[in-house]
Amino acid sequence: MIRTSIIAAAVTAAFAMTALPATAGGITIEQWGWGNAAGGNQTGWQNKIGVFQNGRFNEMVSQQFGNRNTVAVGQEGRRNSVDTWQNGNRNAAGVGQFGDNHNAVITQDGNGNITAGVQVGNNCDANIVQNGNGNVAAFVQTCP
Repeated sequence: MIRTSIIAAAVTAAFAMTALPATAGGITIEQWGWGNAAGGNQTGWQNKIGVFQNGRFNEMVSQQFGNRNTVAVGQEGRRNSVDTWQNGNRNAAGVGQFGDNHNAVITQDGNGNITAGVQVGNNCDANIVQNGNGNVAAFVQTCP
C-alpha cells in the first residue's frame, strides 16, 4: 500500500510540475464508494482535469481539444476504466490504477504530447495511441 501510494504521488508530482496559471480552466473530482463515473470535455489551452476514484465499478472519460492541457486520473478499487482523448500540442496525460480489472485507453493527436501511467493489480490493460511528432509515452504494469 505504501509503495503504491509513493508511485501515485510520483506520477501526480510529475504532472503537477506542469501546473498552469490560475486563469486556466480546471476540473477536480474526487469520488468514493461504488458505481462512480466522471467525465469532462474542455476546449482551449492550459486546461486541467484531475480525477481520483476509490471504490468499485469506477469509470472516467475525458476529451481535451487545444494546447498544453493536462489530465491526471487516479483509480483505486475493483473494475477501473479510463478513456481520454487529447487533440493538440504539448498535452499531458497520466493514469495511476491500483486494484483489480484495470483498463486505460489514451489517444493523443498532435506534437510534443506526453503520456505516463502505472497499473498495479490484476488484469491490467493499456492502449496508448499517439499521432504526431516528438511524443513520449511511458507505462509501467505489474499484472499478477
